[in-house]
Amino acid sequence: MFPKVPDQHKVGRPLIPNGLGVLFVLTTTVYLFSIYFSNKVFNLGLDTSVNGVSAALTLAVCILFGGFMGLLDDFMDLKWRYKAFMPLIAALPLMYYALENPALRTSISIPFIGTLQFGEAYIFLIIPLIVMVVTNAVNMLGGLNGLETICPAIVIVGLMALSPTYILMLGPLLFWLILAYFNVKGKIFVGNSGSFAIGITIASFAVISDLKISLLVSLLPYIFNSVIILLSILFVRKKAQVTFDGQKLSSDNRRSLVTVITYHRPLTERKIVIIISLIVGIFTLFGALTQLLS
Repeated sequence: MFPKVPDQHKVGRPLIPNGLGVLFVLTTTVYLFSIYFSNKVFNLGLDTSVNGVSAALTLAVCILFGGFMGLLDDFMDLKWRYKAFMPLIAALPLMYYALENPALRTSISIPFIGTLQFGEAYIFLIIPLIVMVVTNAVNMLGGLNGLETICPAIVIVGLMALSPTYILMLGPLLFWLILAYFNVKGKIFVGNSGSFAIGITIASFAVISDLKISLLVSLLPYIFNSVIILLSILFVRKKAQVTFDGQKLSSDNRRSLVTVITYHRPLTERKIVIIISLIVGIFTLFGALTQLLS
């Protein structure tokens, strides 16, 4: 059912089913719609609705678009100039949700610095930037089994720990962890449909839960990775690349987070994923502490 692509970092380059992130999109959408209807019928208090705008439906629409955009990239191999700005469309439901939610803060409180007030610019500028940056940053940190599934799961857990609406992410997280298990084993790839969907999921849930500073700190490793990749492409005109010797990966350049870690330091794929996951985990913890102090 799914197209197969070679696993570049395995002996013999075995063919692995790709694009299984679409299953995350489908199950997450069903889960969020179920929460919405259950809340409507039984009034269980699982969903938050502001002026008739449901948080669950808003999140579902954003994830659906993320999955659709990823599918386009999986089958059409979209150029970066299109992929970079397409998530802006997914920001529209979040902008409407923010407009209808008077309790949503349009400011960002930074410890030891103070509060930055954006006013209406938060809705029309900051939210689209959050969606665009987060989605593309998450999509750019991948290429190794487990890297594009475990790290986003860590960030989601950090956000859920701070959010009173954590129930919205409980089902999506559990299914994503199932995909992560098989991805770590090298049995499946989630593809761009998965990485774009999980990126938009993180951004949307953070905006709905009003966890902006926690999101920013948690994603610093992603932002670092994206910045050095873009700088390398713009100024060096070369992409990050690792060499596989049959057992370990190494690099003679530093043009991504993976190549920084493997620079003249051969490591197995599993060790690289563990190291980057620990880095993301540390920054996610700092993000949660920063949010509590803000």
